[in-house]
Amino acid sequence: MPSIDVGDVSLSYSESGSGPLALFIHGYPLDARMWRHQLERLADHRHCVAVDLRGSGKSEGEVADSLSMEIHAEDMAAFIAALGEEQADVVALSMGGYVALAMWERYPSLIRSLVLADTQAKADDDAGKAKRDAAKEFLVSDGRQALAGAMAVALTAPDSAVEVRAGVREMIESTEYETIVAALEGMKQRADRTEMLGSITAPTLIIVGDQDGVTPPAVAEAMAGAIPGSSLEVISDAGHMTPMEQPDRFSTLVSDFWTRSDS
Repeated sequence: MPSIDVGDVSLSYSESGSGPLALFIHGYPLDARMWRHQLERLADHRHCVAVDLRGSGKSEGEVADSLSMEIHAEDMAAFIAALGEEQADVVALSMGGYVALAMWERYPSLIRSLVLADTQAKADDDAGKAKRDAAKEFLVSDGRQALAGAMAVALTAPDSAVEVRAGVREMIESTEYETIVAALEGMKQRADRTEMLGSITAPTLIIVGDQDGVTPPAVAEAMAGAIPGSSLEVISDAGHMTPMEQPDRFSTLVSDFWTRSDS
């Protein structure tokens, strides 16, 4: 995988296709491999680039005690510039969606269009923050394999293919402990960007799995209602990992959205 030095970090990425840049931002605690189906299926539409966030996948760089959404947003802005581009169609899942919203808050001109998949704008409440802390303790006491096993179930629909669950486990088990802890802290501390949704002027598509137990369809519906002109698509037979669980449907929705946005 190629990489680009951006400040104090070397960001690794996978790419396919040509044309306008499409930047794919993964969720927690995953990496760019979650987008491999989209890179295959969408190469005819865009220069598709799936990046490993700081500390994830093959990306290197100092990982702070808290990997805030703002740190990632700054990395993504510098990454787009390092690719020689001025804008990107941003496709982001879960924590990647938090990063995308932080990008819009800081650098709205960088975002040509926005796909927010299985994510939300609200900050963690007290119960959510407690769950982040409990996840840290579980990771340290029981290890990555135990965390990966639990998350492979929580992030996917009950009838998801074993290959999907295996892919989720593989990514989690290859993520450094420090990165997982710092990501949990960053999500725990993230700002509530609900009020900001009304300021989004880029064409926006919101996607959610009908069996997403992490950010359910009702959360996606609320986001769609708050973002002017946005559209919502609910993918059947999918949990939180819609790009992996239903890759053909997800990719078709994105390509159709780009076609509408381009017209």
